[in-house]
Amino acid sequence: MLRKKVIRKLLITFILIYTIITTSSIPKLTNKKNEIQTNLEINDITNINTDTIYLINNKNFLVKKNIFIDSNQLKDKIEIIIDNLKIKKNNNELKGYIPSKTKLLSYKLEDNHLILNFSKDIKNVSNEKQLITGITYSLLELEDINYISFLIEKIPWKNYTKLSKNIGINNEYLLNSIKDSNKVVIYYLDDTNNYYVPITKYLNDKREKIEIIVDELKKTKKDLISYIPEKIKLLSYREEENVLFLNFNEYLKDSCEDSRKKILNTISYSVFDNYNVNMVVFEIENKKYQYIYKKNH
Repeated sequence: MLRKKVIRKLLITFILIYTIITTSSIPKLTNKKNEIQTNLEINDITNINTDTIYLINNKNFLVKKNIFIDSNQLKDKIEIIIDNLKIKKNNNELKGYIPSKTKLLSYKLEDNHLILNFSKDIKNVSNEKQLITGITYSLLELEDINYISFLIEKIPWKNYTKLSKNIGINNEYLLNSIKDSNKVVIYYLDDTNNYYVPITKYLNDKREKIEIIVDELKKTKKDLISYIPEKIKLLSYREEENVLFLNFNEYLKDSCEDSRKKILNTISYSVFDNYNVNMVVFEIENKKYQYIYKKNH
């Protein structure tokens, strides 16, 4: 009996030691995705996804803000986003634009087309175009929604039907003629350094959009911030299998960590709004440096 107990203990000890050794030798998988982060986004290690909405900052730009919605149901997300876009007296930093008395009377999704039916209170707004743009961009961040239409008490509201991001946001017209026109979305930081601001530029420049993005981000712009210095050069670029590779000179890594992060973020946000890619890979002199993965909306 005693012999059996000793053998049993030895066996258990052996199993424990073996388990510890084998477990410690298994390589740990780490998530190396360098996700775009702002001061309002929740770190990836929490495994909590955030949703993006667009609010108005102190310079009257629509800016990106990330919010946490405690539901995966599309119905809940639509209603909570609309509520977050309403004008509220207690929000001093960023402002909503949907009149507070406005009610979302009904809505339906048909083949990726979201039809919104509002009460007539929604018309009591000073900047109608900004309201339409903000709602459209905020709801198009949701998966399975490609178009937005607006009704007021079941009647179509003007020509606001089947809208997409083609309407542009914070539009800036730099056109001198109708020839060689281009439309490029470029992301800056606002003057508080806290929020990313998309600017849709219409300009006479037929170069590849990534070239325009990098060059425009080097220019000084009123009320907007960019961290890309003139000495940073885009040497080459290529697109492969939903990935855009950007090869820069060595000065890309000269900036301090915070500035470098903002440089990569503004470029990546701009890329994702102009190219149908899921990742941006940054290279320095043809050597892999960092990459940023597009979050699922």
